[in-house]
Amino acid sequence: MRSVSRRFRQRIERPFKVAEQGHLKKFRLFVPFVQGKIGLEIGGPSDVFRPGNALPVYEEALRIDNCDFSGATVWTQHSSTFVFNAQKDPGKTIVSEGSALKEVADSTYDFVLSSHNLEHFANPVKALKEWQRVLKPGGALILALPYYKDIFDHRRKPTAVRHMLQDFSSGTAESDLTHLPEILEKHDLSMDLAAGTREEFHRRSLDNFSNRCLHHHVFDKQNSRELLTAVGFQVLAIDTVISPHILILAHWTKS
Repeated sequence: MRSVSRRFRQRIERPFKVAEQGHLKKFRLFVPFVQGKIGLEIGGPSDVFRPGNALPVYEEALRIDNCDFSGATVWTQHSSTFVFNAQKDPGKTIVSEGSALKEVADSTYDFVLSSHNLEHFANPVKALKEWQRVLKPGGALILALPYYKDIFDHRRKPTAVRHMLQDFSSGTAESDLTHLPEILEKHDLSMDLAAGTREEFHRRSLDNFSNRCLHHHVFDKQNSRELLTAVGFQVLAIDTVISPHILILAHWTKS
C-alpha cells in the first residue's frame, strides 16, 4: 500500500535526511501530538518517521503499533511485534485492511501515521474515516503523500475529491481497478524501473489486490487539504518541504 517497491520508497524518502534546518523546525508543530503518546502507523515502517529525518516521530512516541494488509508484502516481512525504535518497547503488528480495523476499539490512539500509503487505497475516504474512529478526540493524523508531478504519476491529473467521496458512497472495494486504464496509459515507467517492462507492469497491476502497488489516486496540496477537510479533519500544517513529498498535520475533534 505504498510505493511500487521498497527500493523506490527508500529512494524517494531519502531527501528527508538532508533537509535544511528550516524545514526540520516545522516538526515542533507535530511534537505535542506525539511526544510520550501512543500511535498507530498504517503500512509502516517508514523512513520519514525515523530519527534524522523530517518527521522523527519514532523517537518521540511512547509506543507505536503498526497495521498492514498482509504479514508479508512487497516491501517488508512483518513479525508479531513492531520495532519502531530499538530503545523503546515494541508495539504490536495488526494484519488487517487499513480501512477496516475491526480489532481496534474506538478512540484507542493518540495519533495515526501514514507515509506514501493513502494513494494505494481504492477507497481513501473509508480509510480516513476508519482512522478517525480509532483516534481519541483531539488526536492527530500525520500524513505523507507523494506529490504527483515529481513521480511516475506526473502525466495524470490530481484526483477530484468528489470522485473519492463517490467511491465511499458507492462502497468501492480494494479490489477495484477503475483507474487501471489511465494508469497503464500514463504511468511513466522510466521513473519506476522496479516495475519492469510494460507487460510486466500490466500483469502486476491486474493482480493489485494481492500486491497493492497501484496508485489509485494522485495528490497535490490542494486536493489533499480539500479531502481531509471534507472528511472532517482540521488541517493544521501542509507543505511540500522537499520534493516529492506532501507532509500534513491534521487534527481530529469529534463533533
